[in-house]
Amino acid sequence: MLCSVMAVCPNATEPLTTASNIQRTIDPIIALDPEPAYTLPPTPYTLAHYPPPPKPDYPNFMPATADKLRLSAIAPGLVQSEIRAMSVECERMGGINLAQGVCDTGVPSPVMQRAIEAIEQGYNIYTRADGIAPLRVAIADKLSRYNGLAADPDTEILVASGATAGFYAACMALFNPGDEVILFEPFYGYHLNTLAALRVKATAVSMAAPNWTIDFDALRAAVTPRTRGIVINSPSNPCGKVFSRAELQVIADLALQHDLFVLTDEIYEYFLYDGAEHISLATLPGMAERTITISGLSKTFSITGWRIGYLAADERWMPAIAYFHDLIYVCAPSPFQHACTAGFLQLDASFYAALATEYQVKRDMLCSALADAGMTPSIPPGAYYVLADATPIPGANAREKARNLLRSTGVAAVAGTAFFAEERGENLLRFCFAKRDEDLQRACAALRAR
Repeated sequence: MLCSVMAVCPNATEPLTTASNIQRTIDPIIALDPEPAYTLPPTPYTLAHYPPPPKPDYPNFMPATADKLRLSAIAPGLVQSEIRAMSVECERMGGINLAQGVCDTGVPSPVMQRAIEAIEQGYNIYTRADGIAPLRVAIADKLSRYNGLAADPDTEILVASGATAGFYAACMALFNPGDEVILFEPFYGYHLNTLAALRVKATAVSMAAPNWTIDFDALRAAVTPRTRGIVINSPSNPCGKVFSRAELQVIADLALQHDLFVLTDEIYEYFLYDGAEHISLATLPGMAERTITISGLSKTFSITGWRIGYLAADERWMPAIAYFHDLIYVCAPSPFQHACTAGFLQLDASFYAALATEYQVKRDMLCSALADAGMTPSIPPGAYYVLADATPIPGANAREKARNLLRSTGVAAVAGTAFFAEERGENLLRFCFAKRDEDLQRACAALRAR
């Protein structure tokens, strides 16, 4: 069944009302065999970071004017993420990195072994734009069993270069410059910056600590005639909120009322504590055709550097989403697709239950140390991050507090302002507990000794 929201080609006046129309438009381009993209210099914030090239030694050389050599309109406002900045500083100092969700715990044996085998067997070339068939079938099976969501592996599933790539491609396919999309605050900075990079206006709706409750009146008031979508991250980075069925139903009703897309980032869906339940919004009545369900294996299999994610969407939207993913990322790494297929097939329910149990112990370990250090934590029911009160840490703002904590304890955290708009979050720090036990124990001891 087609959704009532139409995908519109930005350079045409006629809506692309069928998947076949979209497919005819993009098939000739997807069929090309793209060359690998060049690697850009790291973090090109301003031209001042790079020395000017030498002037050519020939007559009549005319240097380019400064008016033409400039960054795009949005580039000056997009700086290196505070998460990466703290990770770099932590590495420089030889500290314990609780800033970035690198998830440096062990990779499951079937996943690791199959990756090695796949490389040795020659699975090192491009795959189909939407991923290898065995992995798409395994994802469809997982979505059916765990999420209660039916998706056709041939037309409604895309293997992406990480969940973030799936999110970026979906936003490119569905939103136009000037559109508005609602985020719940505190939010994951990548969601905000992706929308900004596409000239889409993000509207933040604040959730109230410590349980991060939603003000639904504020949510309804945030919808304008230009609103095209809502982003939900559950379980949430950075606060660990797990959206309840009742909360999701209100959001679903609002999306149906205003004809909105909903993009759900469910990457932490297996990291649930104290009996919390994960619910995929797409399973609510009327929501499958308008929901883009995004997840991945980076966190679950501890392979954040492998970049394997996936999304499920109605077949009406998938050709355009797959096209933009192919345009930017080409395909997810081939041998790692085979490795993740093995993980889906060989790891049973006991693996995922043990994962939640293991991480709840880590959560409790870190929250106890933060409380002992006078930094009251907001106990998360999901994901693997903790937002803690940074009031006792010296510093004029959250960035200073994070750096002072790193200097005094050797433990890196992230300024709370990285997850809030309008300078909110100045008295919060985010800590990640997806660490090996020995590293987490050292961090906890250092925090207690502060």
